Amino acid sequence: MAKKADAQSPAPHVADSHDLIRVHGARENNLKDVSIEIPKRRLTVFTGVSGSGKSSLVFNTIAAESQRLINETYSAFVQGFMPTLARPEVDVLDGLTTAITVDQQRLGADPRSTVGTVTDANAMLRILFSRLGAPHIGPPSAYAFNVPSVRASGAITVERGASKAEKVSFTRTGGMCPRCEGRGTVSDIDLSRLFDDSKSINEGAITVPGYKGGGWNSRLYAEAGFFDPDKPISKFTQQELHDFLHREPTRMKIAGINMTYEGLIPRVQKSMLSKDKEAMQPHIREFVDRAVAFTTCPECDGTRLSEGARASKIAGTSIADACAMQISDLAEWVRGLDEPSVAPLLTKLQHTLESFVEIGLGYLSLERPSGTLSGGEAQRVKMIRHLGSSLTDTTYVFDEPTTGLHPHDIQRMNGLLLRLRDKGNTVLVVEHKPETIAIADHVVDLGPGAGTAGGTVCFEGDIEGLRASGTITGRHFDDRASLKETVRKPTGNLEVRGATAHNLRDVDVDVPLGVLTVITGVAGSGKSSLVHGSIPAGAGVVSVDQSPIRGSRRSNPATYTGLLDPIRKAFAKANDVKPALFSANSEGACPTCNGAGVVYTDLAMMAGVASTCEECEGKRFQASVLEYHLGGRDISEVLAMSVTDAEEFFGAGDAHTPAAHRILGRLADVGLGYLSLGQPLTTLSGGERQRLKLATHMADKGGVYVLDEPTAGLHLADVEQLLGLLDRLVDSGKSVIVVEHHQAVMAHADWIIDLGPGAGHDGGQIVFEGTPADLVTDRSTLTGRHLAAYVGA
Repeated sequence: MAKKADAQSPAPHVADSHDLIRVHGARENNLKDVSIEIPKRRLTVFTGVSGSGKSSLVFNTIAAESQRLINETYSAFVQGFMPTLARPEVDVLDGLTTAITVDQQRLGADPRSTVGTVTDANAMLRILFSRLGAPHIGPPSAYAFNVPSVRASGAITVERGASKAEKVSFTRTGGMCPRCEGRGTVSDIDLSRLFDDSKSINEGAITVPGYKGGGWNSRLYAEAGFFDPDKPISKFTQQELHDFLHREPTRMKIAGINMTYEGLIPRVQKSMLSKDKEAMQPHIREFVDRAVAFTTCPECDGTRLSEGARASKIAGTSIADACAMQISDLAEWVRGLDEPSVAPLLTKLQHTLESFVEIGLGYLSLERPSGTLSGGEAQRVKMIRHLGSSLTDTTYVFDEPTTGLHPHDIQRMNGLLLRLRDKGNTVLVVEHKPETIAIADHVVDLGPGAGTAGGTVCFEGDIEGLRASGTITGRHFDDRASLKETVRKPTGNLEVRGATAHNLRDVDVDVPLGVLTVITGVAGSGKSSLVHGSIPAGAGVVSVDQSPIRGSRRSNPATYTGLLDPIRKAFAKANDVKPALFSANSEGACPTCNGAGVVYTDLAMMAGVASTCEECEGKRFQASVLEYHLGGRDISEVLAMSVTDAEEFFGAGDAHTPAAHRILGRLADVGLGYLSLGQPLTTLSGGERQRLKLATHMADKGGVYVLDEPTAGLHLADVEQLLGLLDRLVDSGKSVIVVEHHQAVMAHADWIIDLGPGAGHDGGQIVFEGTPADLVTDRSTLTGRHLAAYVGA
């Protein structure tokens, strides 16, 4: 047997040398020619103040280029159906692998989208019931609440030699409840909100938005000819009232134009009631809230399922019961099923359900509408499909995965990130929490400031190096807020009695007013249910939650906050012209790009391209409008300013505009001084959007402010500024109620209400009420133990 001549280890294979992702010359957004090398198959955390360029580097450069290169491998035909992806502004991107982005975008708020449908758990349950359910009612579709039952029959022509007609029938058994069409709720319309029956059509009887003032909607009813438009609706005959409210679609000519006449109720239902309420314009949403009462469907009792699907059971449990269970209980139920014929399916279903529990979402149920999940919950639901994935050597990109997590749950999330890394994946995390930064193999700190003051790499290396680096993150890494020596005394109480929303168990609590009250507890313990369910936004209450801001790519901080109005008026007054000229959505818009600043070119089968408009050079305005100046600046230069620069500009001199200066001051107060006034809202992070809302609402005349995790997306250094803002609000006589997990905010509170002890049906109770010092001394709750460790008590 031949022996090896030498026992030296073989030279490394050339394929093993690609162990770095190299970025050279990245200039996306505010990045200033950034060049870094990121180790593969390691956990790299990107830190830096809000707006320093973390997302620009990780999402808009590395992940975006990976996605673009993958899309280019498809045929031109397939690429035609895919979204347009421009190449990021970067000189060299080397060593990329397939990137999977797990972001905090909310899941779609379609009425039929639930936690079960977005994670495949529902699909597996349907197959399980179609195999084991008794009585057997049909295939998996018979248990699906989004599949209607269909029956059809007729003659078809079969061509076999001589053609002949054959009679056939077709049936499909679906599980959709026919009454509510799989929504679980039915809408009852308050007719008095649709029309005023003391008036005639011509007198403006219809009070639905868009049906007033002689438009096509009102002309349709005035000129249809089914009833007298000058007769009060209260005097209509039964037939006329039926034609007005319920008539089926009828084609007709009005003013020489072919139109479809339809009763007012089905018309309003199609145009307004069947759409996602959150996507509507505010005035239409208000109308829907007033005119429509959504009640649980009486036929399916809110389960969304047909009678047959509800009657079929396994071990005494129907699919409706299974979906209504808390997922931790459902996992236990599935574990108890022993049926060899479906063993692989049971194993897969059990793994999926246990992933929910492991990731801290065991308190959800599969029937929970996906649109009601918070940004952090939505991100963790998206993680579930990757936990059991067989892929390795993939790049996973996370956007603040600890958002909405109690310190107790952060340890669990850290374990999952390390598990993904240990399978041989590259894990890139944008994060502010020191507990997660501490587990990183490699840290990239961007800064030193935000916006134009950021965009450079301040530090690359390990945690110990970051601590000693002297960067803003390094200096604040070991910051610990101390407990207040004295707390404010409440001026009154907001009484909550018998709260039972979601998982709350008949909770009675007095929320003190005139102080900073912090509501704490693990994710799913009932904090949001208590605050939003028992303290409704309305008279005297300003609620700032984390729901996304609805806005197109034309919307920006200036339009959203109402800042553009005083700016346009100031420009108009200084130049003696119309204010509309200074709007990129109105008369002043560049005619080539219609005020968008970019021109979208559709390349048919190839991916379309967005290019900067050549006529206005991305400034969005006509050249003639840019000749008008205020304080030596034109309107496009003003919109390119940061909030900080604009505050100085409008604060004094020729451009002195008190109304604009006030709004800019509020934006600076909430830590958005680095945003440019014309930056599209679609480019803002979740935390930035919430703080933009807070700045807008600070002008409201509310006495009680309810904030939902305002530290989301805030750097350690910015948390101090936020605490100062909350103090100023309380000192000005407001009551501030904050739902929060950040220990610095807990330590700074005057009063803490802790919910728990666990999540879902293990929570929903008040486990502590008192001052932060009492909570630390008590240490009887999870929050108390973590806060004690945080303040070093």
